[in-house]
This record gives sequence, C-alpha cells and structure tokens, in this order.
Amino acid sequence: MQNILEINTVADYLKLRNSRVLHPLVGIVDFNNVDKSGYTKPEYDGFHFKCFAIFLKDAEGCKLKYGGKDYDYDEGTLVFMAPGQNVEFGDYDPDYKPKGYAMIIHPDLLLGTDLARKMNQYSFFSYASHEALHLSAKERTILLSLIDKIQYELEQNLDKHSKKLIVANIELFLDYCLRFYDRQFLTREVAHQSSLENFETLLNEYFNSEKPRKHGLPSVGYFAEHLHLSANYFGDLVKKETGYSAQEYIQNKLIDVAKEKVFDPNKTVSEIAYELGFKYPQHFSRLFKQKVGHSPNEFRQVN
Repeated sequence: MQNILEINTVADYLKLRNSRVLHPLVGIVDFNNVDKSGYTKPEYDGFHFKCFAIFLKDAEGCKLKYGGKDYDYDEGTLVFMAPGQNVEFGDYDPDYKPKGYAMIIHPDLLLGTDLARKMNQYSFFSYASHEALHLSAKERTILLSLIDKIQYELEQNLDKHSKKLIVANIELFLDYCLRFYDRQFLTREVAHQSSLENFETLLNEYFNSEKPRKHGLPSVGYFAEHLHLSANYFGDLVKKETGYSAQEYIQNKLIDVAKEKVFDPNKTVSEIAYELGFKYPQHFSRLFKQKVGHSPNEFRQVN
C-alpha cells in the first residue's frame, strides 16, 4: 500500500463523500444521497482511520484488502474498524457505485460515557474484514432504524440531551451487532467446527514437534494466523463453541500432554517444562498445580 489517505476526523471522511458535517465527533453517510456522477476509483489506495468506522454495504462490485487479505465486500455485510486500522481498496467494477451507509465516530465523543468503558467488549472492531457480519433482512431493518435515530439527532439543534441520545443509540446499535454475531456463529456452525478440528490438529502437531523447545509456548495468535482468522474472531469462536477461552483451551491441551510426560520416570520436571516450551520450570509447576491440583512430582506419586 503506497498512497494512504489519513482520516483523522469525522469531517475528513464526510467531506470526502460530499456530505454535510453536522457534528464534529460523529457523522453518517447515506450513499444513496451522495452525488455519484462520474464516480471513479480514487487516486489513493486506502484509508488509515483515527476514528471508529462502521460500513454497511448494499451494493456489489468493490473489493477491500484488510490485514493484507483480499475480501469480497458483498452486499448486506457490516464491517467495523477501530482507530489505527488501515483498509486497502482492491479491484473495482468499472460500473461500481457506492451504496449503503457509513458511520464515523471520533473516540472523543465517548469520553466520560459508559460506552467508552464498554468498547473493549465489542471485539468485532478487531475482526478481519473477511469476518464481517452478514445481516438478515430483519437485522438490517433494526440497524437502519438506529441509524435513522442517530441521524435525526444530528439534524436537530444540539442541546443538553443530544450527546446522551446519540451515544445511547450507538451503544444499542453495537449491542445488537453482538447479538447478530452470536447468531452468525451458530448459523455457520459447520464451517466453525472445521476450524476447531483444524485447531485441534495444529495443537497436536505443535506439541508433538520440536517447536515448543525452539519457539516456546504457542500463542493464540499463532493458531489464528494458521487458520486465517483474526485473533479476536478466533478467540470468540473458541469461547462460543467450547466454553473455554482460546488461551484456556491451549493450556488444557498442554496439561494433557504434560500428564503423559510426567509419567516418564527418566525425565525430570525441568526437562519436561523445557520440552513443553516453558522458559522457567517453576512456571510450569505453578500452572500444573493450578490446573491439576497437585504439583508434577505429587501427581507422579498419587498416580
């Protein structure tokens, strides 16, 4: 990516789309109302956002790259971006005309609100774009009704109620997205089950190789990358499917492998710890006791 356009403020994006700036910290673009005559592929290759950005796409013909991966930004999808993220444009259909909505939220809007403290719960802001939310017609209607309420507030004269009502509707919008993502995890259960099976295979391969000794304990990011998922999406998938966080799942597998190794009388606890990827044997012993209820040596004796 060579030519990146910085989106530092809400106004930066709205002016780019020939839309009025009604509030310095939040704005909505309805692409149905934007003059698209002579619309061509922009001269820049992508955006770097300093704001939260939410895009609801209602037309085909544009592809994005996000995190270095191609993504067919299909009709009826919702993509979330957090401050500090880049999005790169891919191929354009020659007849492509933007259609849908964009909501740009500057982090300063959230200062002093309950939503500011909740933002880390919306892990989908760190999903990759190929993990977008695919909306049903009813879900789309619900979210558009909230966009309408936010736009209504933006068009009023600002008063003491404005920020509270705008932020409340943004929070409700994001809470609905959490629910809809839960639905998507369920409706894509077969594909997700395949990811979990591959995760289990990768775990077994890792601990049956020299990788722990060479590279240390495996991270959540290691498996997410091999499964072509973002770490957040992967973590949420594992949690919803197994009830364990991805880190807990890895630790449980590690302890299962450790139990087998502990029974080898020719290996010391320190040797086992290094084989599993621990830098310090005491860290292994502490985790083992936490998970099993006995230290490795005690476990040898009682079993």
